[in-house]
This record gives sequence, C-alpha cells and structure tokens, in this order.
Amino acid sequence: MRPHRLLALLIATLQVVTFAIQAPAAPRPNVVVILTDDQGWGDLSSSGNTNLQTPHLDSLAREGVSLDRFYVCAVCAPTRAEFLTGRYHPRTGVRGVSTGQERMDLGEKTLADTLKAAGYATGAFGKWHNGSQWPYHPNARGFDEYYGFTSGHWGEYFNPPLDHNGQPVRGKGFIADDLTDHALQFIEQHKDAPFFCYIPYNTPHSPWAVPQEYWQRFKDKPLALTATNTAKEDLDETRCVLAMMENLDWNVGRVLAQIKKLGIEENTLVVYFSDNGPNTVRWNGGMKGKKGGTDEGGVRSACYLRWPGTLPKGRVVKEIAGAIDLLPTLSALTNSPRQGDRALDGQDLSPLLKGESPKWSPRLIFNHQNGNVSVRSQQYRLDAQGGLYDMLADPGQQTDVATTQPTVAEELRQAVQQWRSDVLGSAAAPAVGGPKKKGQAKGAVMDPRPYPVGYAEFPRTPLPARDGTPLGGVKRSANAPNCSYFVNWTTLEDKMTWDVEVHTTGEYEVEILYTCPEGDTGATVELTHQQSRLTGKIATAWDPPLYTNQDTIPRPAAESRMKEFRPLALGTLHLEKGRAPLTLRALEIPGKSVMDVRQINLTLKKNP
Repeated sequence: MRPHRLLALLIATLQVVTFAIQAPAAPRPNVVVILTDDQGWGDLSSSGNTNLQTPHLDSLAREGVSLDRFYVCAVCAPTRAEFLTGRYHPRTGVRGVSTGQERMDLGEKTLADTLKAAGYATGAFGKWHNGSQWPYHPNARGFDEYYGFTSGHWGEYFNPPLDHNGQPVRGKGFIADDLTDHALQFIEQHKDAPFFCYIPYNTPHSPWAVPQEYWQRFKDKPLALTATNTAKEDLDETRCVLAMMENLDWNVGRVLAQIKKLGIEENTLVVYFSDNGPNTVRWNGGMKGKKGGTDEGGVRSACYLRWPGTLPKGRVVKEIAGAIDLLPTLSALTNSPRQGDRALDGQDLSPLLKGESPKWSPRLIFNHQNGNVSVRSQQYRLDAQGGLYDMLADPGQQTDVATTQPTVAEELRQAVQQWRSDVLGSAAAPAVGGPKKKGQAKGAVMDPRPYPVGYAEFPRTPLPARDGTPLGGVKRSANAPNCSYFVNWTTLEDKMTWDVEVHTTGEYEVEILYTCPEGDTGATVELTHQQSRLTGKIATAWDPPLYTNQDTIPRPAAESRMKEFRPLALGTLHLEKGRAPLTLRALEIPGKSVMDVRQINLTLKKNP
C-alpha cells in the first residue's frame, strides 16, 4: 500500500475512534407500564370484541408490537411479582392474594430498583398488591413516588381512602381517573430526565362501579358477543366491565396525549398488559377458563409495546412470552444493568420485538395457582389435570390429544414435575390448603412471615384487618379478606391478633380505625405485645351507614360493603424489639358490642 494511502486510512481510523469515544450515549427511553386488573384478552376491540370501542389501546397495537401469545398468572399479586422480578412468583414468596401471601420476599430486586440505579425517576400509581408494611411497601421496592392502595382489591371506587408515600389521603373522584391524574403530574414533573411511570389500575376488577356517563352507554345495550356458556354470564356485570374498559381506554388516551404534548413520544416506551384472565364469564375469544384457572383463558393477556422509531409498527410476535420476560426485556431496551443476583426465569425479548430474526430456541412457560400447574409450549398446553391440547388446531381446548400424542404429553408431564421440584419444592403443600385459624375466610392460608413494625425511615405502620386473625366470635365483614373489617366483637373472649415483628424498640402512638353505635360506647379495650399493655375506652360513637353511592350494580356477596371509619387515638404503647402477637381484646363491654375495626396504625415516635 502506498504511504499516502496508509496515512489516509490511519487518519480515517483515528477519526472513527475519536468519534466513537466522544459520541454521547443514546438517551435512555422513558418507560410507562400500564397494567389493568382482571381484564380478559377479549375485553378490547383490538381483540375483535365489537361490544365496545377501545381506540387508544388499539393504537398501541397498531403503532407498536403485539405479543400474540403472552401469558400472565391466574390471579393478581403473582403476576405483579413476576413482572417486577422476572421470576416465577413462588420463587418470590408470593403465593396468594391476601393474608400476607401477596408479599414479595425482601431479597427480591424489582424493575424499579434496576431503573432507579440507572438514574430513572420512579413512580407507581395504583394497586400495588405486593405488601403494605415497610419494607414491603412500594417506596421500599425502588419507587420514589407512590400513590394508590397496597391491598388486592379495594371496596371504594369514588373518593377512596388511599396511600401517598405511606401517609393516608383521600382520593378525588373515580379511582382510575384519580390515579391517572397523579401519573400525569409525575410524567410532567420528570419530562426532562428518564422516568419510569408504573400505572397498575384496579379496574375492571369488582366491585361493579363506574362513572354514570360510561354506564349509560351500556346499561341497556344489546351485546353482540357473549360467553361460550351463556347460561353462566351475568349480562349486567359484563356491561359494567365494558363500561370500565371504555373508561380505562379514555385514561390511557390521556397518558398518551400527555406524552405527545410534552414532546417525548419518540423517546418513551409504553407497555400495556393485564394481570390475569376475565373475572367473570364473558366473551374471551372462545378460550377455555377465566381468572383463577390455569387454562388458556385464565392466563392469556394482550400485551403491546410501543416505542416510535425504535420498535416497528404493527409487528406481531408469534413466539410465546410472559410477564416474566418484561424485566429482562426492559432492562435491555433501556441499557440498565439489572439489580440483584437471583436467577431469572424470563428472557430478553428485544430481538423478537425489533424483528432481528433471532435464532429463538423453543421454550416452555408454566402457570401455577394453588398447587395446580399447566405448561404451554409453542403448540401445546398440558393442563393441570394432565390433558394435552393442540392450541394451534384447538384454541378452545375441546379435544384432549394426550393419547394420540403420548410422547409430547409425557415430555410435558416430566417438565411440570421438574418445575414443581425446582420452583415449588416443599412449599407446594401450604399453597393448596394449610392450617387455618378460627375465623379465617374459607381458603385463606396463614403466611409464616410476620408483619414488620417500626422502621425509622417509614415510622407509620398500618395493620389492616386483612392481615389480622379474628378469634372467638369475631369475623370478617365478608369472605374476601382484602378489603374487609372485623365485626361481631361482642364478648370478653373475642379478640383479634396480628403476628408482628418489631424492628425498633420505642414508644408507638396507637390509632384504631373504628365505628361504634351510640348505644355501645363505653367499652374498655386492651392492646398487648409481649409484656406491654395499653388500655383505652371507646368514648365517642361513630356509626355511619354503609355506602349507597359506590356501586353501579350490586357487588359480589364475597366483598364487603364499605363505610367511613374514623381514627380513635388509643394512646402510646411501648414496644420491645422482637416477634410476638399484637392482640386487641375487650376488658369491659357495657353494650351489645365493642366496635368494628378496619385497621390499627402504629407510629414510631421520634426520640427527643
């Protein structure tokens, strides 16, 4: 090579190297994750449902990538754990939806931890459902900002009591609208730097409540598409779900409009999915099953990812995927090193999303609920009873082909057995039944982990009735523990306990959220923990009626009808560090009952 050509090549090479060194890193995209609650795959017009219109949600599919076979869990809290950690939910400690089973183990690192470590502002606005007390609270799991409720389902959808960074607040208006308002504020506040905005809505989960303007669209509307088994469908419940979905679509449209108005659309990745199958029997594309079951209809969700200019428009990914894949995928797309060292079950889907024609290895995705396990391959599903279905030829799971495809059936059975051993292990049995204490709701299981109390960085600890155990004649206001309160406290033998572990020895202000009729005032109650005791008197009556302005149509019988609870300042209790039951009982009952109890709040007082 001639000297002048060699010199020119050397100069060009140095220029390329210099440019590579000096070129700024591509800005990390903002991330908005929208998660709906109890929405079925079929509850979108983009899925072919002509009963409603969801244009904003449909636009995400049109303008982004659709994961055609996307799998979540059979119920709410497990899906949230799988999304946040990239791991199958039993590994994370989440084995149920209430009585403590919904909590993620403290050693788990979340997507918020990962993005926060990469410089993101992080906020969550909605239903958390992975633990209420610090350090299970979202503010301890990577989120700078939190507004919503930490329970599984909520009994009040209009002007509800909510949690804002650990402090009680009162929401304004319909809950989905209010959550969106706060998410929009967060997005605007952080528009100039990367942010992660997580919006886990709690609709169309029951109770059946929606603003009247939406209900009037559906109240008397004939439905063109109904459930496969029409005898089991309640059409008014379906209509309310559809109304809730159109409200959700409007709120998602507000989020998309905010992103566009702020000029950050091209650098914002929006993800949308639901947490399980439909909560009622309704049209769902002919799939078998609904919420709570591990058949296709109970665990398949729509999933859309939109990032203009980076992800192709209208692409449909046929390969099976799941909630476990979102953490590794978002970590890769945002170039954010994953926090934590526990092995992931999910895979990075970014090559599939971008259409890079990767060599994608065949895989299996498992679904677990209450000891039942099904498994999905690209073509087949082995159900929890051992039936084998060709999902390409028989998407409704009508014909068991285990006898005609014995090799496939046996391979999948062995895979399930291995998964059970690896993921469930010895903990599988308690998830099915396990010991119950008197007064527990049917099917409820005692979680072995105590409820933590007394962290200086989060001094107020709520202990709701759902986390306690009613004893004697005390019972819950309804069968579902999540949004319940203790009632029928009538004798000196009655009591309620919480299994707590005090982190910090100190003085704690005690507050009880209560109601009490006028004729029952005067009862003396005692709160104990280890050797500490605090007594107080129910001196003031507060007996509000049950709400009549919350429900559009009657709520399910398993869910409590709600009322307004007021705080009763009981006094100050000294708590010693350690684990012991916190017990509330009565010493004197001059009336017919003591009080109804929704929650105890313990607030660690600052040292003088």
